[in-house]
Amino acid sequence: MAIESGAAFLLKMSDGGAPESFRTMAGLRTTQMSLMAEPVVVTNKGSGGWRELLPSGGIRSVSISGAGVFTGSDAEMALKARVLNGAMDRFEVSFEGGERLRGSFQVTRLDYAGDFNGERSYTLSLESSGVVEAL
Repeated sequence: MAIESGAAFLLKMSDGGAPESFRTMAGLRTTQMSLMAEPVVVTNKGSGGWRELLPSGGIRSVSISGAGVFTGSDAEMALKARVLNGAMDRFEVSFEGGERLRGSFQVTRLDYAGDFNGERSYTLSLESSGVVEAL
């Protein structure tokens, strides 16, 4: 696997159209992504003392958090509105190597920070709802 820059993540939101297209909302300077699979334990008396897990069982989810600078005030206002009304939207996160994750997410947190004489930055968190596709 080639080394990739951590600053090359883009957050895109669906326009809801058919066919669906995604527009860039923000560039993420720092990013953390967690892919989680909570297993279902099916250990029983016949397991011989070893834990057994149900294949393809359990709950899978994706959490994304990032920090950066918005690409425009429209994008900032759209994300702010989603946090305030608890909306669920389709998002895509694209990586430098061309890989993408796409699915339904809720923006669960949006924080702002800034310095005198500096740009206003943000941090945000998204939580998946439903299937997330790796493209």
